[in-house]
Amino acid sequence: MKIYTKSGDKGTTSLVYGSRVSKKDQRVEAYGTCDEANSMIGLGLSYLKAEYFDGKEKFEGFFHKIQTALFHVGAELATPSGKEVKWKLEDSDIKELEEQIDFLDGTLTPLKNFILPGGHPAGAALHSARTIVRRAEREAVGIGEDVNPLVLSYLNRLSDFLFVAARYINQQLGEEEKNLHQ
Repeated sequence: MKIYTKSGDKGTTSLVYGSRVSKKDQRVEAYGTCDEANSMIGLGLSYLKAEYFDGKEKFEGFFHKIQTALFHVGAELATPSGKEVKWKLEDSDIKELEEQIDFLDGTLTPLKNFILPGGHPAGAALHSARTIVRRAEREAVGIGEDVNPLVLSYLNRLSDFLFVAARYINQQLGEEEKNLHQ
């Protein structure tokens, strides 16, 4: 099988089950933005080295779950209304994010001010991924009532997780957070 099909050369692409839509279709915008976020998460993880902090394998294992779940979100967004979604998002995916947020946040210095994104390249990439997830959430909302509410909840919670994870990485690696009014 070749990687190129030429079927998108005229500005259309296929949704799940084969219906053709414009590459500017709201669904394509939404799942494409999830793909961007997934790539940015991968970039952030590529900056981490085992010697940076204890538990890197467990941390990366959880991110593997997140990246897989983002594919499930994409499948939900790429499935036309009235069709069965093959890779379904579950309530447990959101619950697991909440548990990780609570765990990581419990290790962090409480926030007293807004902070500026940045720090270690891994933390900065996760801050970027967070903003991309927020855009994916806005794109998904734009689809309307046909979106599984779990998708919106997952994206909302994922952006919160990425914020906390970026802070966690920066704290673990000794990067000082810069307050908005420093």
